[in-house]
Amino acid sequence: MKSKKVVSSLLAAVMMTSLFTGCGGKDTPQPESKPATDTPAANNTADPAPADTPSADAEKTDSAPTYEEQTLKVAAFEGGYGAEMWTEVVKAFEASHPGVTVELTIDKKLEDVISPGMKAGDYPDVVHLATGREAALTETLTKEKALLPLTDVLEMTVPGESVKVKDKIIPGFLDTLATNPYGDGVTYYAPMFYSPCGLFYNAGLFKEKGWEVPTTWEEMWALGDKSAEENIALFTYPTTGYFDAFTYATLASAGGSDFFNSCMTYEDGIWESDNATKVFELIGQLAKYTEGTTVANANNDNFTKNQQLILDNKAIFCPNGTWLPGEMADAPRADGFEWGFMAIPAVNAGGAGCSFCWFEQMWIPAAAQNQDMAKEFVAYMYSDEAAAIFAKSTAIQPITGVSDSLEGDNKMFYSIYDNGATAVMGGFATTAPVEGVNMLDTLCGTVNSIVSGDKTVAEWQAAVEEASDKLRAAME
Repeated sequence: MKSKKVVSSLLAAVMMTSLFTGCGGKDTPQPESKPATDTPAANNTADPAPADTPSADAEKTDSAPTYEEQTLKVAAFEGGYGAEMWTEVVKAFEASHPGVTVELTIDKKLEDVISPGMKAGDYPDVVHLATGREAALTETLTKEKALLPLTDVLEMTVPGESVKVKDKIIPGFLDTLATNPYGDGVTYYAPMFYSPCGLFYNAGLFKEKGWEVPTTWEEMWALGDKSAEENIALFTYPTTGYFDAFTYATLASAGGSDFFNSCMTYEDGIWESDNATKVFELIGQLAKYTEGTTVANANNDNFTKNQQLILDNKAIFCPNGTWLPGEMADAPRADGFEWGFMAIPAVNAGGAGCSFCWFEQMWIPAAAQNQDMAKEFVAYMYSDEAAAIFAKSTAIQPITGVSDSLEGDNKMFYSIYDNGATAVMGGFATTAPVEGVNMLDTLCGTVNSIVSGDKTVAEWQAAVEEASDKLRAAME
């Protein structure tokens, strides 16, 4: 489970404003991934293993410069991609930057590890920690204007290559509040590992039953009725946090980009509109097709039980990102199981399905002691060398040409936009804090209550509109 998806106490007002794009063109990024096993902080000085480069466009320079001896503090969230890739990429960075030692801290609860030191004035130089996590550390520092601008990093030459960082990053990733949180054209978040989100299913089950993969919601309901006769539920979800990507894609499908933007910027009455009503009612209908144990297990401790439902053919579809197969790699599964992946079906007849494209972020605290070398490290994240290391752990960097090296399931996942899906990126616009208002918790966290029947769709829709009204005046 990617920790980004925990929404119970998010500062929902500081998120990302939307951008519709091809999400990198042909083969296009998410998530931040699940919390994994705790890994102690470590210093890494060994020589790197050789790594193939995914892009032939970037040329290596002939010699590496020597740097003043210094220690760079890097803090990275350990998610479903694991810790090994960070250890390896740090080794490669040190090898290419003689004189620099990286003090690497990796943890699945990174905020708990680095926050005490930060409060005492001891800041990491570089932090990989996305928005949308329960502790909301990235959002808090953003609100406090405590991040270093990274716009000049985009003009830097990628270390060891002859191309600028901005020219290495897939178009579209630098044109959203997911990277420019204040909407002023200044980049503060460097885009990292990206992932298309959609519905995962057992393609082997469809082959076995002779079922057609649905492309509309009418076909979804018909499949749900058919599968119910065989005691297979149509739907499950890990936690309600996964309804942000699901809902964003559905909103975009229902009303298009302008409507989606209006939702994300709290336009007056937008959540009471006909297009919004379609989405609320659709999710309300989907609740009726949701596997009965889902709500009880939709939490950080038991979410894999819900994901296991599709591996056991007890539920057909589960919303998630491309990290799911790796997350469930060692889980048992039905005979003939084969991963399938599809966009969220079109809401309107004749419309296109949509897939939310999510990516993680890296940033530099304004109080970092080694800011120049921190920027060098961020720039190195877009090197072919670093991208190849990350890709081995299925963490895909949003750089041009990287998708050409993908194979197997990853090739299928990242080609979703080739197959007609519209990509959606972004989220709610930044606001000043409003006491007692958490937009994501109201929009997504309420889904459990809809599935359980504790709240009606009408009550839910009214609550979202009320939260939107309160945040509109506070929008920055």
